[in-house]
Amino acid sequence: MEEKPLQFVRRGEIVSLTGVAPSRTLLEVLREDLQCTAVKEGCGEGDCGACTVVLAEPAGEGLSYKAINSCIRLAHSVHGMAVWTAQDIGARDGFVTAGPPQGDERPLGGQRPVSAAERGGTVLHPCQQAMVDKHGSQCGFCTPGFVMSLFGMYQNRVLAGQSISRETAQADLSGNLCRCTGYRPIFDAAQAMDTLPRVTVDEAAVLARLRQIAPAPAADYSAPTTLAELLKLRAEQPQAQLVAGCTDVGLWVTKQHRQFAQVLDVTRVEELRQLLRTPELLRIGAAVTLHEAYAALVADRPQLRRFAERFAGLPVRNSGTLGGNVANGSPIGDSMPLLLAMGATLVLASVRGERRLPLDDFYTGYRKNLLAPDEVLAFIEVPRPAPDEHLRVYKISKRQDDDISAVCLALNLQVQSGRIVASRIGAGGVAATPVRALKTEAALTGQPWGRATFEAVASVLAQEFSPISDMRASAAYRSSVLGRLLLRYWAEEQGELQLEALT
Repeated sequence: MEEKPLQFVRRGEIVSLTGVAPSRTLLEVLREDLQCTAVKEGCGEGDCGACTVVLAEPAGEGLSYKAINSCIRLAHSVHGMAVWTAQDIGARDGFVTAGPPQGDERPLGGQRPVSAAERGGTVLHPCQQAMVDKHGSQCGFCTPGFVMSLFGMYQNRVLAGQSISRETAQADLSGNLCRCTGYRPIFDAAQAMDTLPRVTVDEAAVLARLRQIAPAPAADYSAPTTLAELLKLRAEQPQAQLVAGCTDVGLWVTKQHRQFAQVLDVTRVEELRQLLRTPELLRIGAAVTLHEAYAALVADRPQLRRFAERFAGLPVRNSGTLGGNVANGSPIGDSMPLLLAMGATLVLASVRGERRLPLDDFYTGYRKNLLAPDEVLAFIEVPRPAPDEHLRVYKISKRQDDDISAVCLALNLQVQSGRIVASRIGAGGVAATPVRALKTEAALTGQPWGRATFEAVASVLAQEFSPISDMRASAAYRSSVLGRLLLRYWAEEQGELQLEALT
């Protein structure tokens, strides 16, 4: 098969590259092939945000924008998309155009506005100008990544008429780390963007360019667009590396230096990008991003909002998928304890047909599961909330944001007439796989909904697992935390503690 080039739109023009290996990252292509040195390589694992860029793809009559980590995103995954870096958002070359002045245009911070002539003919984008005005940069290494997260915020919030609160700025920038400037001036910049004259992307021009790009190459990097095509390729290529957002597979490339002869990308499959609600369940396609999937879960269960924001930084949630998190099966993956507690069911698909499997039965060992070589995880089905359910989930980690859990615990108890009639408890970080606390569930079910019950059963949960000690926590700490979280759950349910902001 003749190899087609990797193509994407940058600065309003089509970039066309041949000979791009399937394991090369977008960061490598931008820095090495296109000499775009504004994109920085920091951690190489999606933790620091220095490599952040913004991607866009058609959505309705316009574009959908997402800030992502380019260091762990495979280059071929952006075929047919538009890519922005910190070098690409100034008003020049018809790429972005300044709109009519809006809002308060007084100089920020008492500084004199700088003219386009003084900028060498380039007008800074509001997210860049706000960083200058609010002194949001010192060494500058992290600055391009912050600017691109701000650019994504500008496109998705400011131009949609939303004001940026301190809380919003902190949530959207949680995937970007700064070691010297401090976050206060950066949050100030986020809130100041909408006080500057509006700047818009020429979306019509970008869309016109995107329509000129042919479907992705199918030699060593396949990106099918239908489920039938995906299943056919999976049957023909069981050895191919399945990828979605690459938020974990990308680390195999950057940290383990692994190479893939054949990659099968599921993120273009239309059926797997869909969310479906029925009165009984929420059906989440395996290629739905974590950000979108958690937004759907929060719509049903608002108490999950803070946990959803703490799952990872926004750029990770914009790339990673719920299906990828589940199929990956990490014992410290935060989605699975919650899904276990909610009673999720998986739909596995192949050319032979579909089969449904409770998530409880999916894992057979450390990062091992019941997927056959020709199967893919297609859908995740989550029951809608029961009227009498009491669901809470807790993430214990060293950092408040953008960190891996030492322990994740999700508790879902149903209470009727003052008695616990059913319970499901999912735990992560305490065994080789995400697991249910079956002994604790049995000890709770049928007992009175009272403090004495939880005090008695806390020791059962603390002793149910035999966790290991590692860099995140000791085994003794993990066991102790489990029991204390059960008591915390009871206290919060009774209104004794108001800790929702920390959960």
